[in-house]
Amino acid sequence: MLTVLCIAGPMTRRTTAQNGEPNKAELVVRADQPQGTINRNIYGQFAEHLGRGIYDGIWVGENSPIPNTRGIRNDVVAALKKLSIPVLRWPGGCFADEYHWRDGIGPRDKRPQRINASWGGVAETNAFGTHEFMDLCEMIGADAYVGGNVGSGTPQEMMEWVEYMTSDSDSNLANLRRRNGREKPWKVGYFAVGNENWGCGGNMRPEYYADEYRRFATFIKDYSGNHVKKIASGGVEDDYKWTDLLMSQAGRQMQGYSLHFYTLPTSNWDRKGSATQFDEGEWHATLVRTLRMDELIRKHTEIMDKYDPQKHVGLMVDEWGTWYDAEPGKDMGTLYQQNGIRDAIVAGVNLNIFNQHSDRVQMANIAQMVNVLQSMILTDKERMILTPTYHVFEMYKVHQGATLIPVEMKAPEYRLGQASVPSLQASASRDAAGRLHVSIVNLDANRAAQVSTRISGATPTKITGRLLTAPAMNTTNTFDKPDAVRPVPFTDFKLQGDQITLNLPSKSVVVLELQ
Repeated sequence: MLTVLCIAGPMTRRTTAQNGEPNKAELVVRADQPQGTINRNIYGQFAEHLGRGIYDGIWVGENSPIPNTRGIRNDVVAALKKLSIPVLRWPGGCFADEYHWRDGIGPRDKRPQRINASWGGVAETNAFGTHEFMDLCEMIGADAYVGGNVGSGTPQEMMEWVEYMTSDSDSNLANLRRRNGREKPWKVGYFAVGNENWGCGGNMRPEYYADEYRRFATFIKDYSGNHVKKIASGGVEDDYKWTDLLMSQAGRQMQGYSLHFYTLPTSNWDRKGSATQFDEGEWHATLVRTLRMDELIRKHTEIMDKYDPQKHVGLMVDEWGTWYDAEPGKDMGTLYQQNGIRDAIVAGVNLNIFNQHSDRVQMANIAQMVNVLQSMILTDKERMILTPTYHVFEMYKVHQGATLIPVEMKAPEYRLGQASVPSLQASASRDAAGRLHVSIVNLDANRAAQVSTRISGATPTKITGRLLTAPAMNTTNTFDKPDAVRPVPFTDFKLQGDQITLNLPSKSVVVLELQ
């Protein structure tokens, strides 16, 4: 029971309810029932050779007038470092199963130019290859998650790439790496054995892929103290048969199993919906769709538990996020899209889900980091803006590596027509210093929420908070107005007897720190 509470900031301001009285909710944070560790890799990123995700977004070349270090944009690196990115997935995606790593090493003026057949048939210069990717990882402090080529590659090619990157021996490949400018081997923590091999990675049946996985994985070796965790390709979203077969036939040979799931407002790949022009119906449908993530994780986990009750194999949600129709005037093949407060809500909801399933979910990689789909950053030549999704990741980084704390939320449903979603959703953790962090999302586009909160088993003496919200459902950050959506201090809370009362605006994300 809370008996003493010192609140940082004003205590009297109330949030005005939008479209009626605020929703009334109750939240219990079970600080006396700590669970497992939230794997920091849940907050991972993904960068594919697609559109302007690599070229222009990250790589501009050493001779560019845009400030850079060894060809990589300084402004983007500085922004990414603030997210404490734990792991970065590269080079794909579908691109991985047509990528041949030797094309991307050695002097850049001698690297072959290829066609990116997966994404628009554009030229791939291979200027950004293994050395550049590993350089980026070191700049931002992220572990490397490398995607191997099963669809058009060979086990030998995959084996030699791992040796090239990680061996400290006197082998030909290790010496080739040295001649290309890297004396010491890199650490590669994760290696994907193909990507979406049910589709762009080879149109394989699960029986065939299980055998291919076992064959390719056999030749991914550990060199010089580096230990590679091998990740298998999962099936289409809810293809539980694929999961069952892979776990039964190859579960002992993998350390991770991939799941991909995208949030389409319409659930229709031919007409996905607009990133900026939508009504409350599409807002609500977006949330209905994104909450399927919880169901997918639960059902895949049930199957994985059957074969792996000790949870040695992590569920890796290594592609997720919103996917809309192409922006007007933009090439569909670039997957460039705007990013607003709706995307921030989607990000907060999914990160809360991953936190809650952290016993099985050991990695998640939002698609994608820069200029593609639900990105952290958008660039336009020398200009750069941070998206609302970036701000959610920055606010939520307090959960990385922390201890999961269970929460119980009782809140009204947010209904529209025949469909409904919870109006509020939350997760919580305790960090190594003993601080509690509670992240709460108000999914309702119109109504504020008054949340009566009780901390079970702890008595905080100081509370601070941060708030992300916007005046309209389609508010975005633009190059003309880069700070339209940004975090501000959250101060609308007060002590009411033995309760903390939180007053949350509609369509908002709040992260509290309790000491």
